[in-house]
This record gives sequence, structure tokens and C-alpha cells, in this order.
Amino acid sequence: MGQEQILPTDWWPSWIGETIAIIASGPSAKKAGVDKLQGRAKVIVINESWQLAPWADVLYGCDGQWWKWRDGVRKFKGIRLSYDADACNLYRDLGMRRIYIPDRKSDVIVWEPLGHVGAGGNSGFQALNLAAQFGGSRILLVGYDMRVDLGSHWHQPHYPPLSNPHPNDNLPRWRAAVDGAHEVLSSRGIEVINCSLVSALKAYPKMTIAEALDA
Repeated sequence: MGQEQILPTDWWPSWIGETIAIIASGPSAKKAGVDKLQGRAKVIVINESWQLAPWADVLYGCDGQWWKWRDGVRKFKGIRLSYDADACNLYRDLGMRRIYIPDRKSDVIVWEPLGHVGAGGNSGFQALNLAAQFGGSRILLVGYDMRVDLGSHWHQPHYPPLSNPHPNDNLPRWRAAVDGAHEVLSSRGIEVINCSLVSALKAYPKMTIAEALDA
């Protein structure tokens, strides 16, 4: 049987025209000043980065094992989203909602149906796809360093089976997927600003969070 099509009308954020910040786990995220986002942007946090912004609107984690290690992040008050069906069933009592990835090899932005996203090889690309579907007109990328010479994360490396960034393994795909989204996002009038000044991404203008919010 094929994947069921979700109709997320009961919980799906309507952020049309809003500024949406996505906080990933690159080392730069810890000193980026994410507190400036509170009250001025909608915020999606990825995995451990919820600790930098526990007041965020959405917590996205693709990997079910991470959710199990963190017991569903019970302290988080916003919307929980994951691709992993087992995690969504396990933490249904916490309101966990499922996101679908129709093609794990696809690195392109998916527009419909809602809640179906491109893979891109990483949660950062998937969260970018979600932010576009949520209706954001400006998307700020925080902690999208996409390099490891300055460290792999702002937190400790993930334990197997979760993956960590590797310069000759997954990072080239991650960079290509996120940079490759520029054209289609721009064509839809979505402005993306890279708030990691040390990021290896090339397609988006770089600003600090403060500069991006005031631009």
C-alpha cells in the first residue's frame, strides 16, 4: 500500500507572509543570538536545538531513535513533527504528528500534498521544505554551517545509528540540496537568508539574526 495522504487541517500552522527561522545544529547556532527571534519570527528547531529555543513553535526531528533517546522531549510545548511512524505512534499522547518523505533519494522541494517533503538527506532540508509549505515569505537559516572544520554540532556528536556530518560522505549532498532549493523558493517569492556567517552554503545572502530581522 502507498503512503496515506495526511490532511493536517487540525494542527497545520498557517504562517502566510511570516518570517520563519529554522535553528539547526551547526556550531554557530549557539552564539547566533537566537533569543532575538522570540516574538519576532516563527521558529522551527531541529533535534537538540530545541534547548537553544525551548519556546519555539515547532520541533522537527526526522529520526525516531532521537525521539526515543529524549523520551519525546516532554518539556517542549510546541508542535512535534517526525518522519518516523514508530515515534509518532509512541508519542501520540504528546501530540506528535507525522511528516512524509515520498522519495528518500529526492533532493527537491515538495509543495503538495501538505506534510510531504523532499528528503535532502537531512532534517535541515526537510525543515526548510516545511517552512515553505507553512507559508513563510522570509526564511532565516540558523546553524546551517554545512562544514565540520569548526565542529560538527554546537552539542555533542550523535550516537549511532544517527548520522553526523562528514565532509566526504553526507555533507556534499546536504549542501547541494539546500543550495539547490534557492531557485524554486525564489520563484515563489520566498526570501531565504543565511544567518550562519561561517556557512559553506553559497546560494543565500548572509546576515546576522539582528540584521535579518531589521532588513
